[in-house]
Amino acid sequence: MLELPEIETYKKLLSEQIINKLITEVRVAEEKLVNLDPAEFVNELTGQEVLFIERRGKFLLFHLDNGRRLLLHLGLTGSMHYGPQEDEEHQTGHLAIAFGTNVLSFNGLRQGYLHMLSVKDADSILSDLGPELLDRRMTLAKFKELFNKKRGMLKSALVQQNFVAGLGNVYADEIAFDAALLPSVKLQELSEETIERLYRSVQHVLTEAIEQGGVGEQHFSADDTLTGGYRQQIRVYDREGQSCPRCGAKIQKTEVGSRKTYFCGECQGEH
Repeated sequence: MLELPEIETYKKLLSEQIINKLITEVRVAEEKLVNLDPAEFVNELTGQEVLFIERRGKFLLFHLDNGRRLLLHLGLTGSMHYGPQEDEEHQTGHLAIAFGTNVLSFNGLRQGYLHMLSVKDADSILSDLGPELLDRRMTLAKFKELFNKKRGMLKSALVQQNFVAGLGNVYADEIAFDAALLPSVKLQELSEETIERLYRSVQHVLTEAIEQGGVGEQHFSADDTLTGGYRQQIRVYDREGQSCPRCGAKIQKTEVGSRKTYFCGECQGEH
């Protein structure tokens, strides 16, 4: 599943292409992806413009000029492609939105969706999410307050969407490695100094991942040179048996809270 940096990358790339452009056509190939009757969905969306796009956790929220919102969740395997209508990628899209001669297609949305919502309904859904880790209001003091109240294992907390929004297996493991902490460490056992180190690692890993386009594999458009740039920077995730880039020991794989987890048993500790 795509995580915060990948969704933020989509937000950036989408904003460069579709803001204030007229939606000229909408095609819904699978009605389960939308929350309205497909004909109603098409009618509501055609003729609108996207004023701006907001990311919240792993969601994208498209603000339309009629005051309504489009809420997108790509699920486990979803991706988007933007380009001319004749692009091959559009042929298998489950849902497509045309902006004149260019089309935004949504592919692989097996567990994803695009819902047309009122402001109130969109806010209600997103209100269940925890705070954003890169929000300017997430100061060190706020971070310490949040994590000092939390119990349980580090990774389990990082991937809990109603605790903090946007992380999954990849970046939880990368953050734990950067902070030199075992993913299974108990939060209640961390010192103030260690929580501060964790905060710095969250900021560092996520900022760097966003700057380099995350780890997504599907390019957004033919001239997309951003997506996936962070894949070469991954240090532990899915690297079982390979050498730790910090100490040279072998990366190990285990389960934390029923999630596959990668770590270095030599240089990641409990404090």
